[in-house]
Amino acid sequence: MNKNPETFAKEVEETVKKPGLPPLDQWHPELSGDMDMVIRRNGQWIFKGDPLGREAIVRLFSTILRREEDGEFYLVTPVEKWRIQVEDTPLLAHSLEADGTGDDQVLILTTNVGETLEISDEHPLEVGQYPDSGEPRPVIKVRHGVEARIVTAAFYELADLVVEKEDAGETVYGVMSHGKFWKVGQSG
Repeated sequence: MNKNPETFAKEVEETVKKPGLPPLDQWHPELSGDMDMVIRRNGQWIFKGDPLGREAIVRLFSTILRREEDGEFYLVTPVEKWRIQVEDTPLLAHSLEADGTGDDQVLILTTNVGETLEISDEHPLEVGQYPDSGEPRPVIKVRHGVEARIVTAAFYELADLVVEKEDAGETVYGVMSHGKFWKVGQSG
């Protein structure tokens, strides 16, 4: 892609002027190609080897990002679709807040692009593992196949809210949010 991020961002802004998130599920253009963009594990967006300097562009691009069934990430508009590279997850989640207690508790995370997500059926929590290290890989689903990895500090805050339950004779650990138990681990 020869466009610079500023030019592409202006075109995207024209496309998504309506309030709310763009209707990515309705946009299915042909692949325009590969963009020389990578989202690093630390959440930094890199275009042609240089960090994207404006936070507003990163925020805007995060609203048109989706992961498709092929496992690849794309920036999508009604007429363009550019494949980009993502090292882990495109977004990071931090600043955990707990509203309420027990079954009435709602857990809220804020992403590095300023979006707030409540752990719920709409934004489920999943704690997997990195295959090479076995370390926990906690993520919250954002939308359109995009996840936000919960940063270490927020994961420790989440761990402070863990309760244990019995499930089929096993002790499992998790957190409550929106009346549902979200598993984060088990004993043994």
